[in-house]
Amino acid sequence: MAVRLTAPWQPLTAAAVAGLPAQLGVYEIADAQGRVLRIDLAGGRSLFGLRGALEAEAAARAPGHLFRLEITMQYQSRWQELLMAHVADHGELPPENLDHRPQRLGRLSPG
Repeated sequence: MAVRLTAPWQPLTAAAVAGLPAQLGVYEIADAQGRVLRIDLAGGRSLFGLRGALEAEAAARAPGHLFRLEITMQYQSRWQELLMAHVADHGELPPENLDHRPQRLGRLSPG
């Protein structure tokens, strides 16, 4: 498994999200240019898992946003890993994660 998400970006629309599984996992939201705005998770308390979380994201955002996801039972540690990878690549968290992040976030070792 790659550290960064490698799934292709999909348009964040109700139609695209409707066919998603109700499983646990992580996802990224990007603007139309593919700049990551938010990295989040659909955990054990998420109603309908990834589908429910992304339905809420689609309803709250203007058209033109993108998403990609990964189904995983280790959603908490995978979320943190994706945040650490984003910081390693860009020097900071995605803008919408400034107030939505783990209390303690480690660093990826150079490699």
